[in-house]
Amino acid sequence: MLRVGQAAPGFELPDADLEIVNLDDFRNQKHVVLYFYRRDDSPGCTIEAIDFSEMQEEFARLGAVVIGVSMDDCLSHGSFRDKHGLAVQLLADVDGEACSAYGVLHEKEHEGGKKTEIQRSTFIIDKNGIVKHALYGVSARGHATEVLKFLRGMGKCK
Repeated sequence: MLRVGQAAPGFELPDADLEIVNLDDFRNQKHVVLYFYRRDDSPGCTIEAIDFSEMQEEFARLGAVVIGVSMDDCLSHGSFRDKHGLAVQLLADVDGEACSAYGVLHEKEHEGGKKTEIQRSTFIIDKNGIVKHALYGVSARGHATEVLKFLRGMGKCK
């Protein structure tokens, strides 16, 4: 698990439009709200993505960009984004490397066996690439508002 004060693990992942997004692209420019979610178009993940999208302008005013990551592929992300009119950028971590680096994968009992899935988690990364907040096992409903409050508490981002 990542802790506050640690350097955020870097990544290069494709988005729904097959454009590569690198965490370093935001260094010295924007804070990053990086949220990991289980699956495109599932009920909780849809609520969370819509909430973040609806508040995107507020995040932008605070100097932050919101990015969602799951192990779904780019085509799935594109369909999910278009179906719900999502404004947040969705990244495909099909092999789970970023998920592993951020410590969000866990095993769950499923039909007598174990299944690895993403634990809904969010990280606030400052402009210097340092983890300012790490939330594991969050609830989808109201989470975007909670993250926005934390950013406001950090002060107006410059």
